[in-house]
Amino acid sequence: MSGLQCLASENIWFDKRCYDEAEKCFYEGANGPSAQSSSHAGGDQELVSRMKSMELENQTLHKVVEEMRAALQKLESRVAGLEKSPAAVTCAKAAPVKQVKVENGDDDDDDDDVDLFGSDEDDEEAERIKQERLDAYAAKKSKKPTLIAKSSILLDVKPWDDETDMGKLEECVRSVQMDGLLWGASKLLPVGYGIKKLQINCVVEDDKVGTDILEEEITKFEDYIQSIDVAAFNKI
Repeated sequence: MSGLQCLASENIWFDKRCYDEAEKCFYEGANGPSAQSSSHAGGDQELVSRMKSMELENQTLHKVVEEMRAALQKLESRVAGLEKSPAAVTCAKAAPVKQVKVENGDDDDDDDDVDLFGSDEDDEEAERIKQERLDAYAAKKSKKPTLIAKSSILLDVKPWDDETDMGKLEECVRSVQMDGLLWGASKLLPVGYGIKKLQINCVVEDDKVGTDILEEEITKFEDYIQSIDVAAFNKI
């Protein structure tokens, strides 16, 4: 027996592929309507949720619109109130202008009582007040103490010889008196050969006493004084 004959005698399912395809088509046909219905159900659920969200948004928008409308109505009412208020109220708050009523009559004496250009008495009063203030300022300034410039001078007064009475010499020096001169301390210093000189201090006001006039007055006592020198001069 040949090989083909052996296979033909065997009970083999050569058409299995065709039957598999048929089975597949059967099951796909059976499951198709259910899958489609589930897809339709899912689409309907999504549509419902979107509609609900749109309704919520619509409600929110309606609420915002109502609030804006209420605010607009308040603003319109305020503007209308301001427009209705009369402008005369503002003008009435201003100070009223004093009106002078002029009556034309035969009496000319009233015109003489009106001083259109002012009075000379006002000018005189202002000038008097100004002068009083100037006088008060000048008096206050004159009472203010002024700084007086002073100097301290140390003088060396030399006698003729050792026989000169130094006590009399100092007495002659201190006898020089003038405004702005104040004598201070003094002492005797040896010069040489038994001769001593008088060193005396004095304070002077610069505007009143100078060294030249002071030396001139002291050297007038020529019987006792040979010469005079300025040993020190300091501003105070």
